[in-house]
Amino acid sequence: MFRILVSAAALALAPSASAQQTDWAKVRAEWNQPMAPFRILGNVHYVGTAGIAAYLITSPQGHILIDGGMAESAPLIAANIEKLGFKLADVKILLINHAHWDHAGGLAELKRRTGARLLASAADTPALEAGRSDYRPDITSSAPPVKVDGVLKDGEEIHFGTNTLVAHLTPGHTKGCTSFTMQVPSGGDSLTVLFACSMSVADQPLTPGHGYDAAPSDFRATFAKLRATQADVFLSFHAEQFDLAAKRAKQLAGDAEAFVDPGELARRVDAAQADFEAELKRENGK
Repeated sequence: MFRILVSAAALALAPSASAQQTDWAKVRAEWNQPMAPFRILGNVHYVGTAGIAAYLITSPQGHILIDGGMAESAPLIAANIEKLGFKLADVKILLINHAHWDHAGGLAELKRRTGARLLASAADTPALEAGRSDYRPDITSSAPPVKVDGVLKDGEEIHFGTNTLVAHLTPGHTKGCTSFTMQVPSGGDSLTVLFACSMSVADQPLTPGHGYDAAPSDFRATFAKLRATQADVFLSFHAEQFDLAAKRAKQLAGDAEAFVDPGELARRVDAAQADFEAELKRENGK
């Protein structure tokens, strides 16, 4: 049987809140609460915090880490990797789903600790290396700048050890939002893991004149691309957006398929597009 395991990186579906309405110090503290690391499936491990996800993909030859959380998350992610019995020096590749502070903030420190190479999309590289976007309103402090070592193209394969990931450009949330797929053997099945970049608007202006005029068309293309994907398991880079705590509790209780929900990706895409269309209508004054 061929199935798809979806790890939807930061598919934020809740309506965006303005910077003036949000206590970001409180939010950051809540997101950065520690969480014990665990194996999700096969060689895919959760090493993030209670609020912000990061994923370690292991192999005997070395490991791949997707996302770095916030700047203050880096020590927790590093500790979680070691708690699982893996060495930081064996992390050889860093990947990022998009260049916002809550996912890219820890990359510089994790790169320093591991010595890994950072690979990212061309469109998100300027924001990563500058520490902030030049087209999206900042809602908190910038992320530490980090040097990108290699630029990923749409459809490019990333080979390391026994793992092959494929990069898929899924822009909208940022100009260079990137999703990744990989094959994971599990229980006799061949599972395709999709780490999907965020589909949320999250205060990104959708009307012309804000530095990202293609945002509406990019969002719609991404919705179409992900809607065409069949999925068994949906994960995200914000824990509350894929019910991490509840699913982990089921897993600990003995449910080996606690993260399996074949209809979840479609529901997330539908909800994200509905939020997008509502926000676009609001911004256009209709």
